[in-house]
Amino acid sequence: MRIPFIKKVHAHCDLPCGVYDPAQARIEALSVFAIMTKYKALDETNKTRAIFIKEQRAELVKHHLWVLWTDYFKPEHLEKYPDLHDLFWRATKQAGECKHHTEPEEAQKLLDLIDEIAEIFRETKATKKA
Repeated sequence: MRIPFIKKVHAHCDLPCGVYDPAQARIEALSVFAIMTKYKALDETNKTRAIFIKEQRAELVKHHLWVLWTDYFKPEHLEKYPDLHDLFWRATKQAGECKHHTEPEEAQKLLDLIDEIAEIFRETKATKKA
């Protein structure tokens, strides 16, 4: 049985492009970095709150990266960027590392990995427009 009001559409992603962006993960990672940078100067009550917020933000980084990895990037991107799976794996693992560290260097590693992903993302968007 065919439902008459449903129209089949084709899109590169789950939705037409323009809804995915690694900037979402980067914003959350910047929050993680800021918390880690300020952590040592906080009193005990605020340290507890900071850890809670940092862990939430790190989890959001993982969420945004997973959505980008699974919904935006396609097999043709893996052909051009064969290390893409490994890059996403390392970035999501680093977000997890940030959950049990307070050193800003750990958050900087996460930001660096997200920046690598963002560069590939920009290249794929530029290729699509060309």
